[in-house]
Amino acid sequence: MAEGSGGAARRKKPVQRLQSANHSPEEAEPERDRGEAEFRCHRLQESLLSSASGFSNYRGVLNWCVIMLVLGNARLFLENIIKYGILVDPIQVVSLFLKDPYSWPSLILILGSNIFILGSLHLERRLASGAFPERVGLVLYAVLLPAILCIPVLVVFTVLSITPVGSVVALMVYTILFLKLFSYKDVNRWSRERRRAQVRALSRTQSAPVMRKVAGDVGKQEVMYPGNLTHRDIYYFILAPTLCYEMNFPRSPRIRKRFLLRRLLEMLFIMQLLVGLIQQWMVPAIQNSMKPFRDMDYSRIVERLLKLAVPNHLIWLIFFYWFFHSSMNFVAELMRFGDREFYRDWWNSETVTYFWQNWNIPVHKWCIRHFYKPMMRRGVPRWAAQTAVFCASAFFHEYLVSIPLKMFRLWAFMGMMSQLPLAWFVGRFLRGNYGNAAVWISLMIGQPIAVLMYVHDYYILNYGIGA
Repeated sequence: MAEGSGGAARRKKPVQRLQSANHSPEEAEPERDRGEAEFRCHRLQESLLSSASGFSNYRGVLNWCVIMLVLGNARLFLENIIKYGILVDPIQVVSLFLKDPYSWPSLILILGSNIFILGSLHLERRLASGAFPERVGLVLYAVLLPAILCIPVLVVFTVLSITPVGSVVALMVYTILFLKLFSYKDVNRWSRERRRAQVRALSRTQSAPVMRKVAGDVGKQEVMYPGNLTHRDIYYFILAPTLCYEMNFPRSPRIRKRFLLRRLLEMLFIMQLLVGLIQQWMVPAIQNSMKPFRDMDYSRIVERLLKLAVPNHLIWLIFFYWFFHSSMNFVAELMRFGDREFYRDWWNSETVTYFWQNWNIPVHKWCIRHFYKPMMRRGVPRWAAQTAVFCASAFFHEYLVSIPLKMFRLWAFMGMMSQLPLAWFVGRFLRGNYGNAAVWISLMIGQPIAVLMYVHDYYILNYGIGA
């Protein structure tokens, strides 16, 4: 028995040692896993720069691009100053607006636009009261709206003291006024049609007092047609940062003074920056591009074009921020205008169509509401309606360039119309990052081409071949 007990004791000792070393079977598994991990160091995975990896954090690469962009442009800017000296002259900007210091044709032309504003208001009042039938209103608007675009043209070509820059500002004001009054006309016409439909429907079941309530309920806080036909209402719309009219715009609760001050300081600083960049960087680059154009030296033309692309694109981006963010937010805050969607993420555009739909939201909304959808309701094919929208945009681009320069070359018109085949090509053959790169390249290269073509033709027309 002693041997049996001793043998049993000997048999139990290894078990005790095993338990003392591992305590439990579950705790033995991590040791075994760690041992296998030491032998295995590979797994199925993609490289980070591969699209299949799903990796998207390129913040360091973006910082590197920004630093390289700053350093590269700093070198170009320093080279420009060494070569040309300081060309920035704020006083010279005044001469772009005034040839004769006692003549203000652009300002007088802008002030004269009030005639069209008041004319549209009083015409709508006559239509609302029934003094004018709808056909008469259409005829009068057929005269009023084209006159908004034609009268500035006559002034530009007859008044010699008006400058090209002053003409551009005046024509921009009249173009915006044309689009706004077109929207004002449509919305009031829709309101009259809806009011007549409501009156006809209610006249079958309601009495006359209810009909008067439909015509205009003064007890409600919201404005109803024709209560909107006031000077205060139309001038609020004319000054508001939108092209589409509504009787009750969304309003912000208050004016944020700090926000307003930040936007004002941005406007002032960026305006000075734009003037300095144009004078110091753009003007010399354009002047140096004239000789290759005259000599038809194609290699030098391409070199000048690429050299002009950088400052031109940088100025365009800064102008976008100044106009669509700083200036329009400043006006919206001052007027407590609630809708601040002036642009969307156009920089992520993977198609040309997406860019034009998102970089200028006020114009896009106007085109959809007053141009594209009415054509679609009349049965116009989708492709024809889209082409018509591009044609209208091309017309206004050419209008704002050719008229101030007093020459017709159609470079802006053809540049806009070329967006149609480009949109088809990018949408059909390019996707994702390739499509986005194609959009950026079209912006960087297309604009300098148009600038050089217009400046070249302007120099030849006004200063001769040897200029």
